[in-house]
Amino acid sequence: MTLHTLNRAASNQALIDDCLAALVDGDALLLLEDGVYCALEARPLPLPTGVRCYALAADVSARGLDGRLASAIEVIDDADFVRLCCEHERVLSWF
Repeated sequence: MTLHTLNRAASNQALIDDCLAALVDGDALLLLEDGVYCALEARPLPLPTGVRCYALAADVSARGLDGRLASAIEVIDDADFVRLCCEHERVLSWF
């Protein structure tokens, strides 16, 4: 299992496509920094089956996106971020 972190906005479509193609059942995707824009309800990510998606609460709030995320996105804090890193075999950053 891999934890993928994505910190780029939805405007970087090639990077997002590469990240989504690398996701497999059991992986997790954490959206942070400008990556939280990819969690907007208006443009939901086409996640593969068995992939959980998270967004870092501080980054969501800093960008004024509270209450605007897709229902499949779980908003987490820094402690949860650390927990996810420990639970997964590896962390892969997309930037």
